[in-house]
Amino acid sequence: MCGICGLSHSTSQKPERALLERMNAAIAHRGPDSDGFHVDAGVGLAMRRLAIIDVSGGDQPIANEDESIWIIFNGECYNYPEMRAELERRGHRLSTKTDTECIVHFYEDEGDECIKRLRGMFAFALWDEKRKRLLLGRDRLGKKPMYYSVQNGTLYFGSELSAVLTALPNKPGVNLEAIDLYLSLQYVPDPLTAYEGIYKLPPAHTLVWEHGRERIQRYWDYTYQPKWTATEDELAEELRTRLRDAVRMRLLSERPLGAHLSGGIDSSIIVALMSEFASGPVKTFSAGFAEQNFSELPHARAVAERYGTDHHEFTLTYGDIPSTLQKIASHFGEPFADASAIPLYHLSVLTREHVTVALNGDGGDEDFAGYQRYWLDGFANLYARAPRFLTRGLVPSIAGLFPDNSDRPIGQSLINGVKRLEQIPEIDRRASILRWGSYFSPVQRAGLWKREFHFQSDNAQSLLAKQFDSIEGSYLDKTLYTDLHTYLPGDLLVKADRMTMAASLEGRSPFLDHEIVEWAARVPDHLKVKGGSGKYLLKKAFAKELPDSIKGRGKQGFGIPVSAWFRGPLYDWSRELLLAQGSPLRQWFEPAALSNILEEHRAARVDHGKRLYALAMLGVWGLQN
Repeated sequence: MCGICGLSHSTSQKPERALLERMNAAIAHRGPDSDGFHVDAGVGLAMRRLAIIDVSGGDQPIANEDESIWIIFNGECYNYPEMRAELERRGHRLSTKTDTECIVHFYEDEGDECIKRLRGMFAFALWDEKRKRLLLGRDRLGKKPMYYSVQNGTLYFGSELSAVLTALPNKPGVNLEAIDLYLSLQYVPDPLTAYEGIYKLPPAHTLVWEHGRERIQRYWDYTYQPKWTATEDELAEELRTRLRDAVRMRLLSERPLGAHLSGGIDSSIIVALMSEFASGPVKTFSAGFAEQNFSELPHARAVAERYGTDHHEFTLTYGDIPSTLQKIASHFGEPFADASAIPLYHLSVLTREHVTVALNGDGGDEDFAGYQRYWLDGFANLYARAPRFLTRGLVPSIAGLFPDNSDRPIGQSLINGVKRLEQIPEIDRRASILRWGSYFSPVQRAGLWKREFHFQSDNAQSLLAKQFDSIEGSYLDKTLYTDLHTYLPGDLLVKADRMTMAASLEGRSPFLDHEIVEWAARVPDHLKVKGGSGKYLLKKAFAKELPDSIKGRGKQGFGIPVSAWFRGPLYDWSRELLLAQGSPLRQWFEPAALSNILEEHRAARVDHGKRLYALAMLGVWGLQN
């Protein structure tokens, strides 16, 4: 696991080593063990290394035998033992025991197609000296990041925005279209960033920089059709075999290894499978909260006791919340409003005191339909098709059963989603994610921006609809595909990468093995969603491994009490941040609209907790920008 960065001129100009050192310093937290550089005519490569495999001999950059090809690599290829064996059969001489060197030799043999050989999480930059050609690549699901920008005939790239911003000769302006999308989605979707002229290389894409031009190309996708026709028991057994193999591959490490255990189904299964392979107790790490409604520690403890793990628990109190927000905002480099980043950051810092690598359960919900909204969509679609005179008073009646100031994480998305149905005159059946999870509705965004700024009201809906319409399949198929191409890489994997790497901790996600994703896509809908809950096949396949208290649990997630915070300890701080004369938000948004959101929330008339968190993180980023 590393951080990488560099640049390539369209001429034979040799980059300044000092500039590369400054870029590298900006991402030092991603690789505290060593650094490395390659500088030549037209190119400069730099990296920071977190040594996991071939600790003593795997420093980068790495070259082929005649040093005509150089690579810097961030991530892990879990199939590298098989890759090495094949290369040796072909007659290649390998001087290290790393996955990184394998890529160089496969590139020699297969060119850009070498990226299809890699099974894991990765981003890399490969320089072909003879062709004066730079190849950037990113893994299929988007677990490892890659940012880039072109200015004055030079391509700049890096694992984080900070590295690119450090090198650019001209500071870019704020991309207000991206900010408007952020208000709906809680993240800035690829290929955009919050800066004009800086982009994210999308997952499953390569970028070739040659003769002063860039060319971007997709190299992988998957399909939901045709569905598997095996029996339920046969599919359950195949799932067990596949996931066990994915876990086994991710146990390769020369450094201490453990697991993040939330107490949910997915991470519990990962710990159960790790225990099959471990020679001693698995080290597990869990975070809880003083607020019992948000704490999953008892559930995590039940799994730890079942498998006799070396269990570590942390109760998070946060202390100075604003300073924590400022710290994590600097690691994201652009606005990011998933508040569960806060506990993940603290958990990662504490986990790093014990291990260097931690497996997790990320991806199980997107693979096997674990979120509430997947089964609620069926009811929502019936509601959308029903005559308005039959449904007009239905939602207020249901929503009235729940207080607006409820901070309970379980079921709150259902309450908010049901209320939102009444606010949307014509529900776009393709906008499932926004239906249940959008932060600011089109009407709310329109009332927030100053008059001189105007954005298309359905910009986020259109982005999601494009993904939804791009494949054949059921409504559930299309929704899962949309999530795996938007919410997963834009939110969940950004959060996972930045917060673990902020602590110099490597996170590994067996559920996001691309072969698992491909296989799970073709599991029939009725084996994903059944009886008002999701992940039916996954629960069946691992029923014997899960404690009874875990089997029937709904999805909770890393919820935190943001609503209570913004009514209490964060009220004065957030009012200053949003409304003071020096606030960066005043240049874009109507102060009266910001004040109204604050006061409605404080008076518990409307729960604006998540919206205030999104505005606060935008404000913190604006002050740092």
